[in-house]
Amino acid sequence: MLELQGIHYQPATSEKVVLENIDLQVRYGKPAIIAGPSGSGKTSLVEIISGLAKPQRGTFYLEEQVLNQRQRRSHCGVVFQFPERHFLGLSIAQELRLGHRRLSGEQQSMALRRVGLANIDVRQAPERLSGGQQRRLAVAVQLLRNPKILLLDEPTAGLDWSVREEVLGLLAKISEQQILIVVTHEPELFKNWKVSEYSLLEGKLKNVSTLPKGQ
Repeated sequence: MLELQGIHYQPATSEKVVLENIDLQVRYGKPAIIAGPSGSGKTSLVEIISGLAKPQRGTFYLEEQVLNQRQRRSHCGVVFQFPERHFLGLSIAQELRLGHRRLSGEQQSMALRRVGLANIDVRQAPERLSGGQQRRLAVAVQLLRNPKILLLDEPTAGLDWSVREEVLGLLAKISEQQILIVVTHEPELFKNWKVSEYSLLEGKLKNVSTLPKGQ
């Protein structure tokens, strides 16, 4: 289980607190879906959990062990909104190898199979893939890091409905083996999942899955 206690974050460039006294628990097999409008602090929360930013105060635990910033970077994989804009490899194979001193063909193939890209030509450029395939590739790149925690920032943004269903199906399978956190402004897409649903508004996080309907 991943647990956050009392996370407070106000970057030097902001006059307002971005995240205020955040508490969160996420278990294997039960993803956390965090919804909120633009500017509510969702992306900042992803950056804090993944160790890309440092809060002023608060504590992180993984399996009851305290995690520092370096350890969070090690344990977390992040797929940001529109990850296809950040591909660096000239080919799919090169994109998969980035950051790895050694990556066997079997490891590469296994990652692609896991995200439903088993028959893809790895010699082609990532930009040649469809939108849904690019999201799958971005997830495969992170899975190769073998993270215990996978964070996704608006994973369905910009995709048409049929492709959204494919990506959601992939994430549902992944959530059985990873601690999965999804931030989104479309929580209704996950209504058939067994999840913990949270609302993030003006830097404050509320567990809405425990509230009666209508509240």
